[in-house]
Amino acid sequence: MAERGGSSQKIRKHAGCPHYEKILQVIYLNEEEVKQLLPMAACIDMMRLAFQEMRAGRTRNHPRRRLILDTGSVLHQMAGSCGKYFVAKIYSSNRKYGLLQMINILYDAETGKPLAYLEANNLGLIRTGAASGYATDLLADPKASVVGMIGSGYQARGQVEAMRAVRPIKEIRVWSRKRENAESFAKEFGCVVADSAEAAVRDAPIVVTATSSKDPVIESEWIKPGTMINAMGSNVANRREIPADLMRAAGRVIVDDLEQAKIEAGDIIMADSWANVVELKNVDRGYDPSTVTIFESLGIAVEDAAAAGYVYEQAVAKKIGRQFP
Repeated sequence: MAERGGSSQKIRKHAGCPHYEKILQVIYLNEEEVKQLLPMAACIDMMRLAFQEMRAGRTRNHPRRRLILDTGSVLHQMAGSCGKYFVAKIYSSNRKYGLLQMINILYDAETGKPLAYLEANNLGLIRTGAASGYATDLLADPKASVVGMIGSGYQARGQVEAMRAVRPIKEIRVWSRKRENAESFAKEFGCVVADSAEAAVRDAPIVVTATSSKDPVIESEWIKPGTMINAMGSNVANRREIPADLMRAAGRVIVDDLEQAKIEAGDIIMADSWANVVELKNVDRGYDPSTVTIFESLGIAVEDAAAAGYVYEQAVAKKIGRQFP
């Protein structure tokens, strides 16, 4: 009887899905493999393609949702499509324990077939930097050679590489609340440690804020007209890096997705300033020296779909990865 039951169970398992065995052919890629397959320059190109596809109305983006526990653990979920692929991004975090663990599951848009399971911390780091790189390439002073960086943590790494990929950067001035962190970061990435946040950003044509601060980390008086600010730390509604007066005074505040910005763009929400907000998909190349431009980088799943799709294609071409367990 047990043998018959097992056979019956196997038949039922396959009866509803004749391609069951093929569905199991999913590539598994670890963090180092993803990093190897996704150089920053290529990812910037993929962000350019992704926002062109968004402009043409050929993408779908499901904004991030968060399940927040009393323990401080958070489950983040988002999904999006771009071109031949769609992706489910799921990750957990707990600041108390320094935990951040991202995964991307990539699917074929035509058939719905799962294609790849990617460890995605590096993918998230690179595509966030690449989105800033793309926005900076469109909007910053073409001759900009100095970056003022506030923050020396995880996301700051990708920002350094992206800025150097799109502008002739000669100096990056970095400031962090803990000087030892800034010194370690500067040594690793060839930056200069600034004595204060003001010293880091004053007169810099490109400013990057990559922090988890709940309060502004720069002041309006430090920022000159023509500055391009990449702000990526305030993707929570009650957290901000940029003061309200600067948000309101900016010529344009660029977001990667307006629907998602209304949920989580703390810089904009807390300033209650939407009149100057524009989606990146609708922005054309052009530098305006008369006003401040802000890219409010939230990180959207369309970007993940574009980046993960590229990684998958490279993995297949180079025979990298293994069967998902």
